[in-house]
Amino acid sequence: MTLLAPYRVLDLSTERGLLCGQIFGDLGADVIKIEPPGGSPARRIGPFAGDRADDPDASLYWWAYNRNKRGITLDVASAEGRALLLRLVERADFVIESDNPGAMAALGLGYDDLAAVNPGLIYVSITPFGQDGPKASYADSDLVILAASGFIALTGDDDRPPVRVTVPQAYLHASADGAAGALIALWERHRSGRGQQIDVSAQQSMNLATFCSSLVAALGMSENRRLSGGYKYGDYLLRQVFACKDGHVAITFLFGNAMGPFTRRLMEWVHDEGFCDDATRDIDWIGYGELLMHSKVPHDDFEGLKATLESFTRTKTKDELLHAALTKRLLVAPVATIDEVVANDQLAARDYWREIDGVRYPGPFVKFAPQPIEYARPAPRVGEHNREVYVDELGLSDAQFAELQAKGIV
Repeated sequence: MTLLAPYRVLDLSTERGLLCGQIFGDLGADVIKIEPPGGSPARRIGPFAGDRADDPDASLYWWAYNRNKRGITLDVASAEGRALLLRLVERADFVIESDNPGAMAALGLGYDDLAAVNPGLIYVSITPFGQDGPKASYADSDLVILAASGFIALTGDDDRPPVRVTVPQAYLHASADGAAGALIALWERHRSGRGQQIDVSAQQSMNLATFCSSLVAALGMSENRRLSGGYKYGDYLLRQVFACKDGHVAITFLFGNAMGPFTRRLMEWVHDEGFCDDATRDIDWIGYGELLMHSKVPHDDFEGLKATLESFTRTKTKDELLHAALTKRLLVAPVATIDEVVANDQLAARDYWREIDGVRYPGPFVKFAPQPIEYARPAPRVGEHNREVYVDELGLSDAQFAELQAKGIV
């Protein structure tokens, strides 16, 4: 039995909350994805397998966030559709929705409405700015949420405008937070027997993803600013990304008791390859950070040190630098492209990738030895499990099911 096998989730979300339901499905819950008749608008988000943009079952976006779910169609705006949904709610443990604040309540499907049917229900609401407050009704986009959260202020180079995150991130963070909050609520339900609503603001989720950078000024610390590839230490820029022969590598080029020994071994290698003199090799890399802290290192000297290191890394490939990191105990890692990740030997050796119906997915986000995550089913086709849910589980007759189909309810 997988971790959440006893539990059922009704996933009513738009693209804002799809990952939340998939997390539950990966953990073993019975997740039923409920779409409007004809399919969710999220199915029209590309890219598409074989460039089949007119095929509702060809969206790679849909495939990516709906694994391990069953799928049904239902017009919840109709009276008959709402009645069927309430029957499903009676036997559900979780509901996930991501409509604008008040939209579900206007249909008679808000938390209070469904809690009256099932008091133990855990109801996850994922919205741009939360259920209430001054911004609750604001228009949103991924870019708007990233900017409003403070996250985007940290992305890019310090001498240029911010750079947006290319793949939309806000609702992925919000979905993960929604799943985590719902599991905490499940723990509480085991104690009290009560359900509750989990109110997730995507803005707050992205703010938390800055690791509290937005709070440092209020705490009397130096304000964090965008510094692509490093960060500031007083007047010095501590770079952590360096060019190499076939791309870039990340190097933890730091000092002190914890990091200094790694930097010393790196500079010994740089010296052995003829890129620095004895004096540079023999710098006290443990105490060097203290010198920087008190501005006792000439700025040009520190810039020259980084230039020396990059002159060295430019003569090596990412693979050569990674191999040296393993054999020489260095803090160096390649900055991998997507193609390099897919072809990575270590991921292959760990059996990381999983295939479902010929589609390769990234592996589980965590490994549980007693109850491992399994990829049991691909993303559902439109209405794939209608008969299974409505006839086999809810007990509708074939005639009733056919009538609902004819009316466009399912």
